[in-house]
Amino acid sequence: VQDTLQVISGKWKLPILMSMFAGKSRFRDILRNIPNITTRVLSKELKDLETNKLIIRIVHDSYPVSIEYKLTTYSFTLTSVVDEMIKWGKQHSKGGL
Repeated sequence: VQDTLQVISGKWKLPILMSMFAGKSRFRDILRNIPNITTRVLSKELKDLETNKLIIRIVHDSYPVSIEYKLTTYSFTLTSVVDEMIKWGKQHSKGGL
């Protein structure tokens, strides 16, 4: 549990991943998709997700340079964990079992 929480804990990592699962791949798109996140926090969280091999950063050699973030195959291993968290959250908000 500690290893999992170390990778996905915090207020922003899961919303970022959910935004990317929904097809957002550029910094500004992710930023606009997540209310109240700052550019500084998004940048830090993207670096953490990259360090943990959940996303990759792709720099396109264009003018101006564009940067895109992609989910790794490894990130899809979180799908069942996130699905269970969603299920549990819905159940909890209805007053538990």
